[in-house]
Order: sequence, then structure tokens, then C-alpha cells
Amino acid sequence: MRTPLALTAGALALAGLTACSSPGGEGGTTAQAGGKPDKITVAANDTACDVGTTALPAGTSTFTVTNSGTKVTEFYVYAAGDRVMGEVENIVPGLTREVIIELPAGTYETACKPGMIGKGIRGPLKVTGTAVKLSDDAKLAQAAKDYSRYVKSQTDALLVKTQEFVDAVKAGDIDKAKELFPVARTYWERIEPVAETFGDLDPAIDAREDGIEPGGEWTGFHKIEKDLWVEKDISKDGPLADKLMTDVKKIVELANSEAIQPLKLATGAKELLDEVATGKITGEEDRYSHTDLWDFAANMEGSQAAVAALRPVLEERDPALAKTLDEKFAAAETILGKHQKGDGWKLHTELTKADLKELSDAINALAEPISKVAAVVAQ
Repeated sequence: MRTPLALTAGALALAGLTACSSPGGEGGTTAQAGGKPDKITVAANDTACDVGTTALPAGTSTFTVTNSGTKVTEFYVYAAGDRVMGEVENIVPGLTREVIIELPAGTYETACKPGMIGKGIRGPLKVTGTAVKLSDDAKLAQAAKDYSRYVKSQTDALLVKTQEFVDAVKAGDIDKAKELFPVARTYWERIEPVAETFGDLDPAIDAREDGIEPGGEWTGFHKIEKDLWVEKDISKDGPLADKLMTDVKKIVELANSEAIQPLKLATGAKELLDEVATGKITGEEDRYSHTDLWDFAANMEGSQAAVAALRPVLEERDPALAKTLDEKFAAAETILGKHQKGDGWKLHTELTKADLKELSDAINALAEPISKVAAVVAQ
């Protein structure tokens, strides 16, 4: 399902959306001009997560995360119940990455996750005061509503196709389950930034084997994937399939009751392309089935849907960026389209190094302008 970038949204101008931050920890913030939020530095390594402040005013803030460790890390801000308010993943050693997060008054936790597993290295973060919400703007509120309708369409299909997959697994029908595996995951991958909001449900559904803490239980799509393609035995996977369906139902219920923040559309669009670059291009995501291009296409479509919902704001505030995004999405779709096969896609193992480089270059070219969308939304 392709989602046109020119999705209709609201009609009023973006105005008056600024939030001010004051320095917190010693040397931990860098003031910016024009009422923009300070940048909060986060020094991450394999054993520490030193956030430049433990107190912020309400509004949007930019966290600048530098990884000086030896493991790939992630940075999160969690609300109660490990609800993800904002995140940035795949911060490789030596890299600095930024994420803009909107936080109302409340008590939160920051976390770095060396090795990208577990609960992470956590610290307190208190947010006080009031600020104009991004969702108070009519165009941004409409964008969130438009995207919520998209999420609803995808979760409806996710329930249906996951149930079909689960039924095939429980019936011991390996061929049918293999056929349905990438189809069910398509709907999951399109809305993954929303799904990742809800604590432990995302890893329960989608964790890879090396993403499980020692002693932890591996469940979800990829455990069944391994049993289908490697073990070639799903005779004992009935309870695993039932748990997958239960978890998917929970996350669908939560996703459809969640008031999506406009900023999450922007950061989520970038996260989906990061998923492509770090998992699908490399073949790490669907390492047993090699159906990575189904996920690749779904991630790109989900990113495009998020940007489409924000288009009226982008056209008003940065029309050149909107035009560039149109061009880069079209170019990436054309290159990906070379690898269609029947109703699906070629296996990752059928792609040459030249194919993978061309796909990688297209995603990198798209990721650069996508990374600018959050700053436009946060203005």
C-alpha cells in the first residue's frame, strides 16, 4: 500500500510554538538564540549515561547524545510504565546523534542502553512549568489526526494477518506460515515508532535473539521465524503463537487509544529509515527468512505516511524541504521497485553487493532531509 506524500491535512498557520530551557547540570546545556530550547548533552559509554541536567522546563528540548563506549547504544526518555516519550537508536561508538522531545510537566527517567538490550542505565528527569503544546496548533493537530487514521488502518490489517499467521503456526502448516510471515510483519513495520512507545510489548513481539538479556525469554515473530526456517519444526510453537497474538492485540489497543504527538510523527519518520539502514540493508532483521525487503518497503511507506500528514506544515515553513522529500521518496521507491518479485520482493540473499549499495545510497539520501523535519515541527 503506497501512501501519497500529499496527504490532506488542516488549514491554519503554525504560530507561537517556542519553549525555553535553562541550564541544568554543569556544562550540560548549550543555549540557543531566538527562544529555542537548549541542547542537553548526554555522555554515553558502556557503563555510564551522564545527562547534562536532571531538571527541565516543559516544552521541546534537544538531547545531544555522544557515545564514547565500545558498544552501539540507544537513548530514551521514559514516562511512568516505561512509556517512551522520545528515543534515538543505533548510536555507534564515536557517533553523536540528536533527538528533539516534547515533554509536559512530570517525572521521567532517562536511559542509555549499551548493546541495545535491557532496561538501560537510568537517571531521573523532572519537568516543571507549562508551555504551548505543539498539538495546540491546528495544522499539527490535524496532522496527528490524519496519521492516527493511518495507524488505525494498519492495525486493523495487522490483527487480521497476524491471526492468520498464528493459525497456520498452530496448525503446523509450515508453508502457509512462511508465506504469511512477511505479510503480517508489513503492517507491524509501517507503524513501528508507535508500537515502540509501549514498554516491553515491542521487544516481546519483535526482538531478535541477540536483543534478549541473558536469562530472558525470547518470544515473538523472530523466534517463530527461526523455528520455521532453521529448526523447520513449529510443533511446540502453539503457546508462542498465542502469546504473539495476545501481545499484538494489546499493542493495537494501546496504539489506537494513544494521542500521537506531532513531533513523534517527525522523529518516527526518521526512526523508520534508521531501521532500514541498520537492519534491512544488512539482512540482520529477518536473518532466517531473508524477507528483509518486505520490511524495507513497509518502513519506507510508514515514513512517507508520517511525513505526508505533516505536509501542510512543511509546505508553509520549508517548501524547499517538502519538494526535496518528494524527490527523494520517489527516487528510493524507483530503486526499491527494481526488486519486486510477484506480489512481494526478492530475498535479501538474491541481492548483489551493487544492489545493496544502491538501496543504501537511496535511503541515506532520503534520511538526510527527513532528519530536518523534527526541527521544522518544533519551531
